[in-house]
Amino acid sequence: MSDSSENGRGRSPETPGGGRDPALALAALTKRYDDGVLALDEFDLTIEAGSFFGLLGPNGAGKTTLISAVCNLIRITGGQIRVFGEPHSTMLARRWIGLAEQDVNLDRFLDVRETLLYHGGYYGLTRAEAQRRAREMMDVFDLSAKAGTRAPKLSGGMRRRLLLARALMHEPRLVILDEPTASVDFELRLELWRYIRRLHGAGTTILLTTHYLEEAEELCEEIALIRGGRLIARDTAAGLREAYEADSLADVYVKAMGTG
Repeated sequence: MSDSSENGRGRSPETPGGGRDPALALAALTKRYDDGVLALDEFDLTIEAGSFFGLLGPNGAGKTTLISAVCNLIRITGGQIRVFGEPHSTMLARRWIGLAEQDVNLDRFLDVRETLLYHGGYYGLTRAEAQRRAREMMDVFDLSAKAGTRAPKLSGGMRRRLLLARALMHEPRLVILDEPTASVDFELRLELWRYIRRLHGAGTTILLTTHYLEEAEELCEEIALIRGGRLIARDTAAGLREAYEADSLADVYVKAMGTG
């Protein structure tokens, strides 16, 4: 993938001392909803630049709230979020993030090409840049033959491809994948794994949430377990198995998410 520096894309953020800023730094992140539900409770997490990080937890654990907070989709109650050293609310930080959401939230009135072009325009790509990038993404994700097809006419697998292509249109430095292979067949899952690995190999930081534990173990260099809005464990898959005296990540998950 190309590494353009225009609009902040591709620039390696560095601290004044010459070190790289973390891709994501959450400090005492708290979110309490209007109905009183405490979704995140002074949550601390640092993800280093260039890492492949997994976030695991049951429904209601706070994963979606965390992602929504990082991507400025909700207001936080307290704490701080920095993206490569920048406050997460700045336009530069927003450009550094690409989000492929779990829910298929594609505009039903836009075809594949239009979806990508509109997204590129939103993030400041020129028309020529957006057209070039859209062609590249359609080629990479095997969407070229569907370029003029509107989202409702796409298969479930094609919609997943389009969600990921859209998230990558502006060449983000941090890609957040929220259940990217949910409800796709095994062959497409392997295909998406291959592309995500290539993306990471090119230097992109990946944050993955998934309910497929084998996916996290196969892809992630480090995994965090979240429950009740709190971080309860963080390590490599091997480290977690050792810490929980478990034979598999599935056993780790059962023990970590159990009561008591």
